[in-house]
Amino acid sequence: MFEKFTLIAGPCALEDDRLNLEIGRALAEISARLSLPIVFKASYDKANRSKVDSPRGPGLEEGLARLARVKSDTGLPVITDIHEPFHAGKAAEVVDVLQIPAFLCRQTDLLVAAGETGKVVSIKKGQWMAPEEMANAVEKARQAGSPEVVVTERGTFFGYGNLVVDMRSFERIRKATGVKAIFDGTHSVQRPGLAAGSSGGDPEHIPSLVLAASAAGCDGLFLETHPRPATAPSDSTNMLPLTELEPLLHRVLSVRAAVQEGGQVT
Repeated sequence: MFEKFTLIAGPCALEDDRLNLEIGRALAEISARLSLPIVFKASYDKANRSKVDSPRGPGLEEGLARLARVKSDTGLPVITDIHEPFHAGKAAEVVDVLQIPAFLCRQTDLLVAAGETGKVVSIKKGQWMAPEEMANAVEKARQAGSPEVVVTERGTFFGYGNLVVDMRSFERIRKATGVKAIFDGTHSVQRPGLAAGSSGGDPEHIPSLVLAASAAGCDGLFLETHPRPATAPSDSTNMLPLTELEPLLHRVLSVRAAVQEGGQVT
């Protein structure tokens, strides 16, 4: 799945079919134009929202049905996150990749359940964890049966309400775990708890972080995107506008081409 440089992209939470397909079709067109593998990402349940009354998404059954329609319509592989071990098998009937949220990256039962499906597993690195500490999480999913595991870097807590990305992390993750290291350029600009008790964000920093990570040798990107971020029910303050995605990807590919000339990335 992640043999080549790959983009994971989509809205934070699933919305109605019209919006999901609008984004999915745009991603499929970008994938074809840039010869860039893209995996459509959206969540059926945002179980770790800051507030008890925050929108969470359509739920397991309806959410998987919506993901199946995106997959069928666009031909893109799909990824979603799971929060409970009993979700793994059901989600695996539809999705190509199971994602483990950062706050749950040490949950043994969840990692094992994901691995036992035989699907690719993407594990978000906890915001409090060193790159080397992800080796045990990877091994849990791998030993359970996952044919491929990747780790996604999404920043490290620096004090309260701030995340910092260590550009050494990608090489350190690869060396410690033996798996590919993806960079989450949108969650890395979150400002946890700083938007009236919810997560805010600084999306103006997405391009610089994404370009720096691409130069540093990340193996792929994770970018939540939306045609109208302000209307999104989740992560509206740190998503990349859909119109800005392709121009940024052109710059990413140019950076990678320049670095490849020096023999530093594959």
